[in-house]
Amino acid sequence: MSTNASALLRVEGLETHFETRSGPLRRVSGAVRAVDGVDLVVEKGKTLALVGESGCGKTTVGRSILGLERPRRGHIWFDGVDLLGLRRADVRPYRKRIQMVFQDPAAALDPRMRIRDAVAEGMRAYRIASSSTEQTARVAELLERVRLDPGYMQRYPHELSGGQRQRVCIARALAVDPELIVCDESVSALDVSIQAQILNLLADLQEERGLAYLFITHDLGVVRHIADRVAVMYLGQIVEDGPLAQVFGSPAHPYTEGLLAAAPSLDPAAGPRPVVVRGDVPSAARPPPGCRFHTRCPVAFPRCSQEMPPPYPAGAGVSRCFLRDPGAD
Repeated sequence: MSTNASALLRVEGLETHFETRSGPLRRVSGAVRAVDGVDLVVEKGKTLALVGESGCGKTTVGRSILGLERPRRGHIWFDGVDLLGLRRADVRPYRKRIQMVFQDPAAALDPRMRIRDAVAEGMRAYRIASSSTEQTARVAELLERVRLDPGYMQRYPHELSGGQRQRVCIARALAVDPELIVCDESVSALDVSIQAQILNLLADLQEERGLAYLFITHDLGVVRHIADRVAVMYLGQIVEDGPLAQVFGSPAHPYTEGLLAAAPSLDPAAGPRPVVVRGDVPSAARPPPGCRFHTRCPVAFPRCSQEMPPPYPAGAGVSRCFLRDPGAD
């Protein structure tokens, strides 16, 4: 299906909704449209950053790709194969090729399991190492690669710092030789200095192993450091997608402009920046008609509240905004 030879992952029309229930019988009364028609592409050996405010659906996109949530509609093409069209048993080999590093390493690691066993868990599941001795040697090699002392393999998660635990989670993801790693706010819980170390580690691993990353974050400073391309998400939809330099240097959607204006700057010459985005994000259970962003957009006009804008070309990317309509007056 993928027409882009460099595309490792292509998501098309992805929808993941969650039922809401009410009343004494807890009958289905509606649905939270967490992901509502998302398209995105992650190229081989590249990093796509998925950004947006909390609650916009970023994490649900990642969990849907991993099979942790079941989408109601759409396609998830991985290396040319639609994972949503496969039986559960046929999906298993592809799951090995896609791994995830979660936001909270303390919650991601079993507190009763030693580091050695946590890292080797995937090896056992996919029968990568033929013996316990081989597993131990491989765990030691992986810990060294993420810059941890192999002696840590006999420790428990509570005996490590937050940064060390996240390195263990990265080693666990690498243990099955994946091609794509979904990083869900993987550095947001860490101190700034530790964040930089983890980001540099991820960049080094990408260069060495040709890894692709889907990097989910709300931190635009992190995006500048690691991303090749940026997809901006708002209320379940991608509103802008393009190369990093284009999205940050010349944003094509008012919401992207608002995110950039709200980001802190260390440049004293930058001066005050306009506050573009006002108000609160509407409920994903009752999204507004037309453009999802029109209730907060400073440049909205009547058409925005009546029609859903399609993705229009914007440089080397797309923008879901009527201001990009080449046929508009």
